[in-house]
Amino acid sequence: MKVDLDGKVALVTGASRGIGLAAAKRLVENGARVVISSRRQEALDASAAEIDAGKTGNVRAIAAHGGSVDDIERLVDGATSAFGPIDILVNNAATSAHYGNTLDADMSAWDKTFDVNVRGAFVLTKAVLASGMADRRGAIVNVASVGGINPVTGLSVYNITKAALIHFTRQIALELGPKGIRVNAVAPGLIRTRFAEVLWKDDESRVRYESTNPLRRIGEPEEVADAIVFLASPAASYINGQTLVVDGGGGVLGTSSAA
Repeated sequence: MKVDLDGKVALVTGASRGIGLAAAKRLVENGARVVISSRRQEALDASAAEIDAGKTGNVRAIAAHGGSVDDIERLVDGATSAFGPIDILVNNAATSAHYGNTLDADMSAWDKTFDVNVRGAFVLTKAVLASGMADRRGAIVNVASVGGINPVTGLSVYNITKAALIHFTRQIALELGPKGIRVNAVAPGLIRTRFAEVLWKDDESRVRYESTNPLRRIGEPEEVADAIVFLASPAASYINGQTLVVDGGGGVLGTSSAA
């Protein structure tokens, strides 16, 4: 897919690997200047070098913790200093601090998951809007999960945060639409990332998912990245407040070995 993002500035969180890295690559390939962020600068620097192999100077790497207000403000300041006001925000940073039933989670795991997955997206969105996006047409894409739509055994607290992120998407799409800012989400199914290794590296879990998925396979990060770029681009100019499911038609998630 080729869309025109020339002159656009994008900020992608959780971008040192997986879906975030793939999204950053696609954005640069389509003409955007991109700031990538995750917690560790060393990993980010390696990812930035991979994305900008042609040494165009269109990529910056700024480490920040998704649950820290100070880090988020520093990230936005650094991004705008590097490239100017942000046109595209991809809220991809996420964590899962608990595996098991919801009521078995302790408060620290609950708080950590909400801090990064929901509060982090909230704080970063506010900071990006305040830095200049509110004065120009922009696009926000939140990376949710099919687990935020349908419950999945084991990924309980994570799924609850993703359900909150989906409603956050719809709510701020309503509120920001009059400013010309579109807000959408993607909801990936099982994707071949390190984050989801507990699911796809378990043979029983992967075979069950593949056998119940219409495409008979798990997804790749680039396939989610293409959906993100589409929603962020002028090609989706009349799409707002939506959650695009990227899961090959669905499949049964969960593992028996990790339960």
